[in-house]
Amino acid sequence: MGEAGAVSGAGPASGASASGRDAQLKHTGLRPGWTTGACATAATTAAYTALLTGEFPDPVTITLPKGQTPAFALAVESLDAGGAGGGGEGAGAVAMAGVVKDAGDDPDVTHGALVRATVRVLPAGSGVVFRAGPGVGTVTRPGLPLDVGEPAINPVPREMMRAHVARVAERYGGGGDVEITVSVDHGEEIARSTWNPRLGILGGLSVLGTTGIVVPYSCSAWIDSIRRGVDVARAAGRTHVAGCTGSTSEKTVVALYGLPEDALLDMGDFAGAVLKYVRRHPVERLTVCGGFAKLSKLAAGHLDLHSARSQVDKGFLAELARTGGADEELVAAVAGANTGLAALRLCEAAGVPLGDLVAAEARDRALEVLRGAPVAVDVVCVDRAGVVVGRSSVR
Repeated sequence: MGEAGAVSGAGPASGASASGRDAQLKHTGLRPGWTTGACATAATTAAYTALLTGEFPDPVTITLPKGQTPAFALAVESLDAGGAGGGGEGAGAVAMAGVVKDAGDDPDVTHGALVRATVRVLPAGSGVVFRAGPGVGTVTRPGLPLDVGEPAINPVPREMMRAHVARVAERYGGGGDVEITVSVDHGEEIARSTWNPRLGILGGLSVLGTTGIVVPYSCSAWIDSIRRGVDVARAAGRTHVAGCTGSTSEKTVVALYGLPEDALLDMGDFAGAVLKYVRRHPVERLTVCGGFAKLSKLAAGHLDLHSARSQVDKGFLAELARTGGADEELVAAVAGANTGLAALRLCEAAGVPLGDLVAAEARDRALEVLRGAPVAVDVVCVDRAGVVVGRSSVR
């Protein structure tokens, strides 16, 4: 959730000011946080200011894409003026600043990580050059919004850093030609918990963010990773991809279809995110695979399969069982079952193919979301052990 592939923050007292962001989610009672890109921009701004003035602004204030102006406390700083005295762009001048990422109330794996920016003066005309430091990944596969070989610093954070370098240069008389190396303490280890290795981003995290703000439980980074997964699969020439709710369903589709890793989409609960993105960026075939109970929610028309946002509808399952030949006694038993899996077992014992019926309904709901996009769909339902308990035809 949150920025699953980014980095560092602390509470309002020791990290970024809460001004302007808490009101954004006042109605939820949840505290927003800051993206890795915002943290890197703050660190870059502080470091370049120190190069030109000899002093680090602390806290350092930046302007986000939508106009908010948060302030970030510095956790670390160092300055080597390269013979420029108390400030100025002397040859070899370099400064480093770092802030701790505060993800607010979002369960972000990068919450509390230290994001550093090291800024080095370059010859006039060089522009702004980005480098990946320790803990920041490098792009190794096509299909992402960055070229192969580039540091995994996404386009919006790059633009934010360029804009702030230009503002600092204008204010203090600098040239604005700098190399920015972004690093994240322990980022390579943290990245193992993200999609980055599967997407071909190796060596660390991605520096993410489009607004600078992490909205708690928006799961925007997970959804963004789904989209990048589709992009990478398409760039690799994959014509068949699978959206899976977890590792068990991934193993199932690999066993059934022999799909390579870059054709597997870690869908989690976000069936709608997969379907809507594939609608705009089609592949020839999409397999949706997951637990029977979760996919029964898709069959009933839910696109978010999380237990907090949708529930298994036993009445819906009972009506499906009736269409599959269940007698009224079994229909009543399914409607009163404790769990979706219990309802499935009742039908299995009676020879009613509830698993196949759910898979077919889920496929049909998926096709509705695809709205005629040239994508063939099939659905596979599994139990907790990974046994296939329902399967639709491809349509």
